[in-house]
Amino acid sequence: MGGGQRIILGIDPGTMILGYGVILADRRRVHYVDMGVVDLRKEKDHFAKLNTIFTEISRVIERYSPDDVAVEAPFYGKNPQVMLKLGRAQGAAIAAAIAHNLPIFEYAPRKVKMAVTGQGAASKEQVALILSRTLDTELHAGFLDATDALAIAMCHFYQLVNPFSDTDSSTDWKKFIKTHPDRLR
Repeated sequence: MGGGQRIILGIDPGTMILGYGVILADRRRVHYVDMGVVDLRKEKDHFAKLNTIFTEISRVIERYSPDDVAVEAPFYGKNPQVMLKLGRAQGAAIAAAIAHNLPIFEYAPRKVKMAVTGQGAASKEQVALILSRTLDTELHAGFLDATDALAIAMCHFYQLVNPFSDTDSSTDWKKFIKTHPDRLR
């Protein structure tokens, strides 16, 4: 990652609620910048939702000028219609990043949870709790889509600082705890 600062925008795509999280990585430290949601529940037209996603993510990009955009990959589901809509939502967010000439990175939900908590099956609440401690900031439990987006940004940060790490290894988290006891409360 080098010695400079890097702003990372994480996006948790959704067709009802889309979450975003912004972090500032400074060498090997990470700082919380912002997080929020785009509430799409009142919009009934699917194509209007996609336009809102594109517009709102573009606003976030213009406000924070991220260096990288990390997006959660749609997970495999049983309902093809849900998968299609989720993929389109992800595509609208990616299109906003492309329109701003930003590099895009995609992470599977399980990899994100593994990178942040050490458990691929961690709950949204567990992810939020660990992020709150790691970023030393109070995160609202009502913003779980936004904390998921922060987790995606953190996953990308961890990939940048240690691209050869095996985030599927449970010993990584144990090693982190041993090396950073001050990060736990």
